[in-house]
Amino acid sequence: MEHKAFPSLGEDLYTETLPNGLRLQVIPKPGFRSCYAVLAVNYGGAFRRFRLDGEDFDTPAGAAHYLEHKMFDLPEGDKALEQLSANGADPNAFTAAGITCYYFRCTERFAENLRLLLHFVTTPYFTEETVQKEQGIIAQEIQEDLDSPDSAVYYRLLRQLYARHPFREPVIGSLESIREIRPETLAACHRAFYTPANMCLCVEGDVEPDQIARIARESLPEGPAPLPETDFGEPEEPLPLEKLHRESWDLSAPLFLIGAKLCPTGKGREALRERLTAALALRLLAGSSSPFYHRLYAQGLLNRSFDGELDFSLGLGTLLLGGECPDPEAVLRALEEELDRVRREGLDPARFERAKRASLGARLRGLEDFESLCIALAEGLFDGYCALDATELLQDIGRAECEDYLRRRLAPERLALSIIEPRRI
Repeated sequence: MEHKAFPSLGEDLYTETLPNGLRLQVIPKPGFRSCYAVLAVNYGGAFRRFRLDGEDFDTPAGAAHYLEHKMFDLPEGDKALEQLSANGADPNAFTAAGITCYYFRCTERFAENLRLLLHFVTTPYFTEETVQKEQGIIAQEIQEDLDSPDSAVYYRLLRQLYARHPFREPVIGSLESIREIRPETLAACHRAFYTPANMCLCVEGDVEPDQIARIARESLPEGPAPLPETDFGEPEEPLPLEKLHRESWDLSAPLFLIGAKLCPTGKGREALRERLTAALALRLLAGSSSPFYHRLYAQGLLNRSFDGELDFSLGLGTLLLGGECPDPEAVLRALEEELDRVRREGLDPARFERAKRASLGARLRGLEDFESLCIALAEGLFDGYCALDATELLQDIGRAECEDYLRRRLAPERLALSIIEPRRI
């Protein structure tokens, strides 16, 4: 396996691509009792349309999430989740718009658990009976989502921002769409995307990298399989489809989200730098220590529920800022004014240095979280960069770069506002 040391981080990364295309990333942590493994698939809820072996597929919304649920079934009649738990592992999985991950943490029987993980994720087993049974379980999840104001304000905002991209639809699907999912639907999605060349295995703990590679070789098919051609539709315009949307729910206080399409352009290591710049710029613009936040907090417009995040996946970049607020439109106006001020005056140099140090500290603390680091490694690998390069790149980002990013990517006309407010009696 290839070895790369990160002396400033105290980390060593071992990588290898197997003949079947599976990419491995291993971070040995000698002396640590806990081990963590994630098998990630470059496939998620937004992968609705694809072409494989000359055949076109247009799958229902929610198929990727449905498939994740059914992958724990085994032909032997067992449940992989129960087997892993019986082995002392703590297993789980999740499906996002652009990735599906299966993972476990354990302190013993790691090799056995890893073999089981590789086996059940690559062993399709779907029957009409079990697929229909799962529909009720997933329908209950969807109903809980429909009853959640947080989910409602989020997906309403995505539909304001994106006109066509399947990223705008719930990963879990709808009550109508999941009724269209059949065993053959799941089999087609598994055949297309659950091939080693479209997956990666990331491991961290007291393990031997060569042993991980050997187990992967023994557990998976030897040769590569063809990869599908994906279709996400026509490119999106930079401006939102709808600037403002309101809904009324049974709430005690208005809930809001402000969003923008960031339209990233970078690839590989350049993409990582762009994401780090965006995160640092967001911290400076509206983070918990920013003048913007403190001013609006003092005015009673914001409280501790206010938070921001960035989502970079599927070639998209989405900014989200929100929480509870008595007057969401006043917050949007204040944010637009703050962006105008930054364009005129720039960012305060002292505040920039403090924010950069805080970001570096958060990155270093994040290295202690095996789960977050392994998932970040998987996401980075699919996007062509190494997540462990983030600290070095962040140190190189300057104030002018953040100012330029805010000017280019966050013009006021790019902002959209989604509001859920209390019903009027």
